[in-house]
Amino acid sequence: MHYLEFPPPAALSAHVQCAWSLRDAAPGGGARTIFPDGRCELIAHLATPPRCWDASDGWHSQANTLFAAQRVVAVRLEATGPVHCIGVRLLPAAGAAVIPGAAKLRDRIVDLAQLDARLSRELAAAARDFAAGSAAALWKLLSRHAVRGVDVRIATAVARIEAAAGHVRIDALARSAALSPRGFQQKFRAAVGLTPKEFARLTRLQATLRALDAGESSIAAVASDAGFADQAHVTRELRRATGLTPAKLRAELRRDRAGDAAVRLAAAFVRGTSNVKDT
Repeated sequence: MHYLEFPPPAALSAHVQCAWSLRDAAPGGGARTIFPDGRCELIAHLATPPRCWDASDGWHSQANTLFAAQRVVAVRLEATGPVHCIGVRLLPAAGAAVIPGAAKLRDRIVDLAQLDARLSRELAAAARDFAAGSAAALWKLLSRHAVRGVDVRIATAVARIEAAAGHVRIDALARSAALSPRGFQQKFRAAVGLTPKEFARLTRLQATLRALDAGESSIAAVASDAGFADQAHVTRELRRATGLTPAKLRAELRRDRAGDAAVRLAAAFVRGTSNVKDT
């Protein structure tokens, strides 16, 4: 598997976190997992689209181009052939600015052609160029769709949540944004697709994943550093978001370094690159 991230040009820095490329010429059998990170994505499959599981449709084949909306539970994917896809990860406050109505698609990965047929066609063409080494068409396409401004108050609140690894008071964020608590909640959810509390929880989740992946600290110490009340609390949160206990998740992340693992794809997204290169 080969996963890499690419920073956007400065003109897109308010809307786009990165573009990414994922290739796996011979994916192993079984489901793979991607944990929620508080971002929406545009995705183009250049090879065989994988199967995806969700609560409404069960296992089903994905479309060639997708919009992955905000979600609070992990995505489960199962490859049915070689994998090659190009993605664009939007910044948390920019999802609705790029895809109108994004907040209404929560916990869904939808066929982009059903949302915007022209964008679907252009994304597929730009992804092929990107895979061939030319990013110009992809950045140009995104520039045309990133014309709606991002609410600076919400983007600032997102930045404060992330800087504090999710340990913030929502009422303090509302005061800093010069909004009532209710008004702040409404604007945050409309822009991000999650409530401020949900986004803070996912931010803590990602910080916990990085700590479990990188360190040797005990799970109790990781829980304390991440701001959880105790080890039982972090266990409940991780199991709800990933389906795994902290001990199992740490074991899988470590096993990924040595070979095949159910969390290999999730680990690549958490780390920003893959350890195992496609051959």
